[in-house]
Amino acid sequence: MAKTIKGQRAVVVTTAQRGVFFGYATDTDGEQIALTRARLCVYWSSDVNGFMGLASGGPTAGCKIGPAADITLRGITAVLETTPNAVKAWEAAPWSR
Repeated sequence: MAKTIKGQRAVVVTTAQRGVFFGYATDTDGEQIALTRARLCVYWSSDVNGFMGLASGGPTAGCKIGPAADITLRGITAVLETTPNAVKAWEAAPWSR
């Protein structure tokens, strides 16, 4: 089971605008999702093996991950449960140049 913070699940969310976000959510039903400590994946490297790899293994050194912020996302296309290893990688991911 993915890590929880104050009852929130760790998830990766994709949007119709091609955004890929990691964060913590209480409710993932409906047309919008509020994420706390959300981080945007601006770029993922090929070793991640696609956006689903961001939920299973998390970002790698070649990825570009933005800083954390609370956000409400609209236009949701997918909500992916994350593995404990992915959560660790997302929480530790620096911006790579």
